[in-house]
Amino acid sequence: MFSAEAAPFAKVGGLGDVAGALPRALEPIGAQVSIVMPAYRMISREKFGIRSCAAVPSFEVPVGSGSVRAEIAQTTAAGTGVTVYFLGGSDYFERDGFYDDPVTRQGYADNSRRFAFLARAGLELLRRLGRPVDVIHCHDSQTAMVPGLLRTVYRNDPFFSHTGCLFTIHNLAYQGVYERDALASAGIDPGYFHASSPFEFWGKVNFMKIGIETADLINTVSEGYAREILSGPEYGCGLEGVLRNRSGSLYGIMNGIDYEVWNPETDPFLPAHYSPRDLSGKSLCKTDLLCRMGLPRQRGRVPLIGIISRLADQKGFDLIAKASRAIMAHDLQMVVLGTGQKEYHELFLKLSSLYPEKIAARLGFDNALAHQIEAGADIFLMPSRYEPCGLNQLYSLRYGTVPVVRATGGLADTIEDYKLESDSGTGFVFRDYTAEYMMDALERALVLYADSGRWRGLMVRGMGQRWAWEGSAHKYMELYEKIVALRRAGAGRG
Repeated sequence: MFSAEAAPFAKVGGLGDVAGALPRALEPIGAQVSIVMPAYRMISREKFGIRSCAAVPSFEVPVGSGSVRAEIAQTTAAGTGVTVYFLGGSDYFERDGFYDDPVTRQGYADNSRRFAFLARAGLELLRRLGRPVDVIHCHDSQTAMVPGLLRTVYRNDPFFSHTGCLFTIHNLAYQGVYERDALASAGIDPGYFHASSPFEFWGKVNFMKIGIETADLINTVSEGYAREILSGPEYGCGLEGVLRNRSGSLYGIMNGIDYEVWNPETDPFLPAHYSPRDLSGKSLCKTDLLCRMGLPRQRGRVPLIGIISRLADQKGFDLIAKASRAIMAHDLQMVVLGTGQKEYHELFLKLSSLYPEKIAARLGFDNALAHQIEAGADIFLMPSRYEPCGLNQLYSLRYGTVPVVRATGGLADTIEDYKLESDSGTGFVFRDYTAEYMMDALERALVLYADSGRWRGLMVRGMGQRWAWEGSAHKYMELYEKIVALRRAGAGRG
């Protein structure tokens, strides 16, 4: 697996969770998995037992008109046989941010070179290890140059003659669009840059397009998102035509969650544990969370809404901004954890000032607090404009925290709208992307919260849901086997 992040070593979002958890789930069902990722400065060598790779000394990697010396380190993921290789070179990953400069909040100007280096150095590492692989599984645009290199620079290399490639799209909106010299960074002949080529996109180079067009098979992280990205420009982000051309090779596989890590019965971050059989500990978690966030415990039965998110338009915060007065007019409290766009930082700081007894925000990321919010909140609000998979709604189900979500992507695949007549469902769902429809779903949740018996039944039903990695891992194995069969039949890409 090639990935720009993998938990617990380096994580920005859901991509890191998947790249960290999927190998663990694949190993017991017969896959031999290794991970190739950047050697970011913030990764602790001591904590993770990372050491220099004795089998592969440093080597030169062509980058543009020159070369960069690649340094390889490695470790074994705890509790597995999964080897993790860390690639370092120049100062590409010796920085304070993964993709963006923390000061400017903009992507690094040389990201095309950084991730072209990751792809080229990773492939050279595999050659030097001398162990051919059946499938290279690439995650998102940062590693999309790998299948492009396999179809060009390494096209006639016997070492890769039977190696296929799966390309997973985690978020189509982040495509990695660069000037045409990005091809030279990877060492790909500029002759490949022409109209209708995988390597040309409106006069520029689009890493995501390269991955889509050159990988043997493609998948997204939910069945719903796989359908949405074919539907038009709103979800296809300008690549809907490219994706339609490969629709026969496109699959949707829902992400899973690690039920050992996300388990309210054993979670070490919680002040009290609880289960579907005994929910008393959840009340203690709520009290503790209110105290941590500086909110008073209100008299009576007052619902606490939780939000853990990147604070961005994609996540529905424009709807929350429009509805903020209407939300605060209700008898409720809210806790927010996240960081992102400046306007939403300012929004939550202002609301916290205006309603200090009702809302508190922590503008940053804190893994322990994320667990505590999932456990202590009664309702989890997730009104995304689009959501390829979503994991927090799955964590919320596990922790008896009822999700209020928009019907898009993985949210639509995993949350069933509550029906009062049949007392069925696992959360509250709205379809149209408007503040009014979001408020309707939230207000339905608030009304049901007043009925403690039905609310308890809804919580327990959600806690009984299972979205474990085991099922998803079997589906990935099926795709790997398809790729192996394609390559053996000579029907793969390139």
